[in-house]
Amino acid sequence: MIAYVKGTLAFVYENSVVVDVGGVGYLVNAAPATIARLPAKGADVQIFTYFQSNDNGQSLHGFLTQEELRLFTLLISVSGIGPKVASAILGAMSPQQIILAIVAEDAAALSKAPGVGKKTAQRVVLELRDKIKTDGAYEDAPTFSSAPIGKSSPKQDATDALLALGYGRAEAVSAVLEVADDGMAADAIIKLALKKLARQGAL
Repeated sequence: MIAYVKGTLAFVYENSVVVDVGGVGYLVNAAPATIARLPAKGADVQIFTYFQSNDNGQSLHGFLTQEELRLFTLLISVSGIGPKVASAILGAMSPQQIILAIVAEDAAALSKAPGVGKKTAQRVVLELRDKIKTDGAYEDAPTFSSAPIGKSSPKQDATDALLALGYGRAEAVSAVLEVADDGMAADAIIKLALKKLARQGAL
C-alpha cells in the first residue's frame, strides 16, 4: 500500500501527474480540480494516494488532503461507483458539501457532478448515510459525532428536533453543522441553530 508520494512534480497532464521520487517517476491519476491546485511544475509536492489493483493493471489515484482520500475511499465502497465517478464527485464538490449532501439525503446535489445520474446519487446516499452518521468513518469532517449504532448524538438529537419543528432536512442539518461544537448539549445546539435559521428567514 502506497500511502503517499513525496517528491518533485515532474510532469502535468490533463488527468494525471508524474512525481519524481529519488529518480523514480510515479504516475498518479488525479481529477482536474486537484491538478489545478498543485504548485508549478518542478516544485516539491506531497500527494496522498489510493493504490488500485485489478484485471486492467495497477494505478495510483492522488489527492492533496487525507480528507479527500478518505472520502474517495468511502465513495468507491458504494456498489457501482468506481474511481472515475468518485473523482468526478470530488472534483465538483468540496468534501464538506458532499458529506452534507449525504447526511441531508440530498441526492439532487450529488447528481450535479459530471457522470453522476439520479440513481447513482441515490445509491451513494443510501449506502453511506448511516456509515457517516454512526461509524465515525469520516472523523475530520464537520458531521455528526461518531456515536455507537443505536445511540444518537447531540447533533442528531438537535437535527431531529428541528425536523419536528417543520424545518427541511437539508436546512436543519446545515444549521446544526455550522453552529455545533464538540461537547455541546443538544439543547444548546438547538438554540443556536434556531437563531441562525431565524436570521436566514429574515433575509
